[in-house]
Amino acid sequence: PGFEFTSRKVGFIRGYSRRFWQGDTFHRGSEKMPGRVVTLLEDCGACTWGVAYEVRGEQIAASLEYLNMREAVLGGYDTKLVKFHPQEKDAEEPILALVYIATPQNPSYLGPASEEDIAAQIIVSSGCAGHNIEYLLRLADFMRYFCPQAEDKHLFSIEEALVSILPCLYYTEESLEET
Repeated sequence: PGFEFTSRKVGFIRGYSRRFWQGDTFHRGSEKMPGRVVTLLEDCGACTWGVAYEVRGEQIAASLEYLNMREAVLGGYDTKLVKFHPQEKDAEEPILALVYIATPQNPSYLGPASEEDIAAQIIVSSGCAGHNIEYLLRLADFMRYFCPQAEDKHLFSIEEALVSILPCLYYTEESLEET
């Protein structure tokens, strides 16, 4: 995540959907070709899976400074405390987690677009942290492997649109054995 942390937990928050509606002109894109990264959208019946990072002691100030610079320096973000429900079976109560949510007032906010348009923008975007395709595929893989019970139709439909544009990205071990 770019800061030191004590532990991390996979889990979910309620009342928000994840959307590729935030532009990125630094980490996964450029000024000429902004990438698309996720933000949260208030959505009463939704459930969004992800990772919460626990910070303690000196980590708190350092992580907040880093996140405020990364997420909120441009303005147009809301920060909210939400209840995070850890996935682990022995988890007691939900824990409070801080989230940063891009708003339409954010200068890099791109808003909704079709899955095909989002995929096409992701394909051509790259920034200092790597290609925007990697961001999308790593998020989809995380969801598949760590949260298999979760549904994220938006994410997986963008991944599907990307694969239909660039079918050479995906191949199976079986297809490699056939060649």
